[in-house]
Amino acid sequence: MSKVILITGASSGIGEATARHLASLGHHVALGARRIERLQALVEELQAQGQHASCRALDVSQLHDMQAFVEHAEAQHGPVDVIINNAGVMPLSPLNALKVDEWNRMIDVNIRGVLHGIAAVLPGMEERGRGQVINIASIGAHAVSPTAAVYCATKYAVWAISDGLRQESERIRVTTICPGVVESELADSISDASAREAMQAFRRVAITPDAIARAVAYAVEQPDDVDVSELIVRPTASPH
Repeated sequence: MSKVILITGASSGIGEATARHLASLGHHVALGARRIERLQALVEELQAQGQHASCRALDVSQLHDMQAFVEHAEAQHGPVDVIINNAGVMPLSPLNALKVDEWNRMIDVNIRGVLHGIAAVLPGMEERGRGQVINIASIGAHAVSPTAAVYCATKYAVWAISDGLRQESERIRVTTICPGVVESELADSISDASAREAMQAFRRVAITPDAIARAVAYAVEQPDDVDVSELIVRPTASPH
């Protein structure tokens, strides 16, 4: 059955791959990200293939922007069935580097962005008595590593928020997806030299974003009485 699915952080990486995969399955995808040019190019490509897609510029750290994104999506496609809170940043650094602005950016995007996504769709989903929230966390929601303390803390928070929402609702499905090392642009935001070198070594073994897209589709396609609560997806050859 075709569903209306919102995806944040859809201009590249996991978000883009998920948009492509879900659209190819016949779902209506509404895409949000800061880089509107990339979104528009992706939407035009999907529409040229006869698929259903729309987009809007989105800063997930601003609640009013998230609410406007949801309103725009519903005007284009109808009531939201699924939101995929995928937007995230990962500027790793040792704590003693004191990159407080980067810490705050991770908190704003990785935690507040997820909460804003939930806040924007939850009233409508509760009124309709159905819906699904899929939050993209990380393997970092289960294990901390040097230079990643704040990043992992934000992903632990995503895990906790997801499980709390799951326990509070009997009708809304909540899925946490924890990717291991995935080819993406996330590491491009690392400004600390030592963290950048460590991440380059860490990412020598990686899976492609479409692996996460398939995991998302699996969670989405289950019937309403089945909740895939959590999936960890990582490279076979990776110990992390």
